[in-house]
Amino acid sequence: MKIGFVGLGNMGVAMARNLMRAGHEVTVWNRSPEKAEPLLAEGARRAATPAEAASGEVVHTMLADDRAVEAVTFGENGILSVPTRAIHLSHSTIGVPLAERLTKAHAEHGSVLVSAPVFGRPAAAEAAKLFVVVAGPDGAIETCQPLFDAVGQKSFIVGDNPPAANLVKLCGNFTILAAVEALAEGMTLAEKGGVAKAKLLEVLTGTIFGAPVYQIYGDILVKDVFRPAGFSAPLALKDMGLVAQAATDTRVPMPVLAVLRDHLLSTIAREGEDIDCSGIARTVAANAGL
Repeated sequence: MKIGFVGLGNMGVAMARNLMRAGHEVTVWNRSPEKAEPLLAEGARRAATPAEAASGEVVHTMLADDRAVEAVTFGENGILSVPTRAIHLSHSTIGVPLAERLTKAHAEHGSVLVSAPVFGRPAAAEAAKLFVVVAGPDGAIETCQPLFDAVGQKSFIVGDNPPAANLVKLCGNFTILAAVEALAEGMTLAEKGGVAKAKLLEVLTGTIFGAPVYQIYGDILVKDVFRPAGFSAPLALKDMGLVAQAATDTRVPMPVLAVLRDHLLSTIAREGEDIDCSGIARTVAANAGL
């Protein structure tokens, strides 16, 4: 399949590479052109603009935030600046209002949006083991299924309205951070009481907390190694802001969300912008005098 890929951060590079390995013809674009060099050396083609990247059957976007998605979609030389029939496969974690705007804009343009945000850290992206959450028209999803299979281990179709997938992704990221917060608080209590964090994690993951989120983040917390960031604290803070917006719009109280946002802000202020979101564990420990 002839596809474009816009956004070559840690996740995007790995996803584009796996699409190439699956035999797809990939054209790439990134705001910082040098990030495309490894893929170009492996056979990718460089697009001069996002619009050029959308000249094939599908154009993927994997970008940091709403502003970046808006720029490559609606901006000068953006995906919708020229006639295109390419399916816009949006993997970015964005707010529901932007997903609704994108859905409407594509319909008016005569093209199609499929929202397909992913769960998984960079290592999972490199191993093509992401989980893909998908919403959009049935025909477009069927066309894109081989692309989901190339980057992920499983895809979940949550409806025909693209914003539904974005809401699921926001709910998931909130739940991940809540699990990290709970782990951090439990480990801090154990450590102050004389039980090693590693021993607590062994008990938890060996009994009823054997899920990947506890295993992956629990190991990070035990080792106290939060750099390089797989999911940075500023991006997590951005996502929690989008969760707060969705909660306000739907009138859903989320008191745990306030704790997560405060701890992310405290962690960024204390540790810097480059720390992983799981670094909130250091704020929890510091608040306990450790």
